[in-house]
Amino acid sequence: MSIDVLQNHYGFTRTPFGRDLAPQMLHRSAGHGEAVARINWCITERALGVITGEVGSGKTVATRAAAAHLDASRHTTIYLGNPAIGARGLYAAIVSALGGVPRFHKASLIPQTVDLLAAEENERGKRVVGIVDEAHLLAADQLEELRLLTNADMDSHSAFACLLVGQPTLRRRIKLGTFAALDQRIALRFAMPAMTPAETTSYISHHLNLAGRSDTLFSDDTTALIHQVSRGLPRAVNNLALQALVAAYATKKAIVDESSARVAVTETTAE
Repeated sequence: MSIDVLQNHYGFTRTPFGRDLAPQMLHRSAGHGEAVARINWCITERALGVITGEVGSGKTVATRAAAAHLDASRHTTIYLGNPAIGARGLYAAIVSALGGVPRFHKASLIPQTVDLLAAEENERGKRVVGIVDEAHLLAADQLEELRLLTNADMDSHSAFACLLVGQPTLRRRIKLGTFAALDQRIALRFAMPAMTPAETTSYISHHLNLAGRSDTLFSDDTTALIHQVSRGLPRAVNNLALQALVAAYATKKAIVDESSARVAVTETTAE
């Protein structure tokens, strides 16, 4: 079904429950707000932080929201979204992001990375913020290289703030004895909570309002069912809410009722 059909039927000015929202348009749940505040503290302290959460919990959204509000004249943000680049790839990505041409041999690439990180602060007056997404997929040697980078000045001064963002398995892996040195360096640990029932209701209303509908479009039973099935995870709420809109449209309903939500649940959970 064309999304234009839905927009015309419901009078939307934009597609609801989409991912292309500017930071200032994001819904502010308590968990989101706390995550952003803690991430900002981590950046200020040039610390190593670990942000974990279930798939679709909003951890990457919160991290990007925090980064979006940084003063670009005082911060350089390096976003690494694909950990499958090996240990050398981490250094090369940092060097490239800082305007350098990565040296071929790792033995010379490491000091090049350290020098560029130092130059960004000492010569340009900018704090580097490294964000590693999907960090639960990092190999053991990559985690060790990141620890060494944050320890480049023998604990007297961290070269950059580093945020590891991933699924809960990341938190459990770091607790293993083999990562004791990394574990001791982590200054921030935050597990992204799911939304409460009230927050899910507010979340749905917020997205509908952004799309031009400030009236009641979803019944209370609908939002309650969506919360229950989604477990309060924003991405799952988006998927269920959009499918419920489609189901309501298919039966020409003006309100998205519980029966529409149940059709959405069946369609999104079917294998």
